[in-house]
Amino acid sequence: MARHAGRVAAAVALALALATVMTVSAQRRRSGAIAIASDRDFDGGFQFCRIAFRQSPDGDGGGWSVDYPQADRNVSVRLSELTRAAVRLPGGEPQHLVLRLTDDTLFRCPFIMMTEVGAAYFDAAEAARLRAYLLKGGFLWVDDFWGPYAWSIWEREIRKALPAGDFPITDLPFDHPIYRTQFILNRGVPQISSINFWLGSGHTSERGADSVEPHGRAIRDAEGRVLVFMTHNTDIGDSWEREGEDPNYFRLFSLPGYSLGIDVLLYAMTH
Repeated sequence: MARHAGRVAAAVALALALATVMTVSAQRRRSGAIAIASDRDFDGGFQFCRIAFRQSPDGDGGGWSVDYPQADRNVSVRLSELTRAAVRLPGGEPQHLVLRLTDDTLFRCPFIMMTEVGAAYFDAAEAARLRAYLLKGGFLWVDDFWGPYAWSIWEREIRKALPAGDFPITDLPFDHPIYRTQFILNRGVPQISSINFWLGSGHTSERGADSVEPHGRAIRDAEGRVLVFMTHNTDIGDSWEREGEDPNYFRLFSLPGYSLGIDVLLYAMTH
């Protein structure tokens, strides 16, 4: 009973904390030039590390900068509010970083994220660096790619780093720790569409019948640690980026989106 009460209290705390800051988030806008992270940007605390990748000529997606930078900022702020993670907020804004796979600073990030990976392309050097990063203890989350074709492009690229024979892809069971690190997600990954798609259609499956079911898939090492977490047929990043633009979108999608985000970030930094 005490454990159940604790879960309810945590969920209420999440809702209250996010609702309090909706107005602030609605006033934020994209700004500033993109700068690649250097060693001096790391301060020992959590920093959201986004990977800038090249696009495949036969890919499916908008590229690495979708949801950037507001999603990166917002989820970092929520992590600072809802956990004890050390997140530096100079001037009230978190320091979020952009890197390439071939940058040495990659190994300063315990967590990296890529979005719209149905458009991704890795050359041999990038694949080798990604493999080294993951096997040394790094964690990659990929998000916002829809349907079987985008999946096939992503699987082709990640297999350059982690071959199928050694690193199978599996759907994570709903009781996996990644869904229970702080908030309990009994149904795993929620399906979240972009706010524009949802407002225009009232639906969440952006590719119709081809993307009805959201997936939380993983590549794990021999000890079971998740190396790559893949949220397919959903757009978790939009629930962070667009949290302040529509109260119904916020209630339906930002709350579960942040619950998953906090769980994944905490898992990445503790496993």
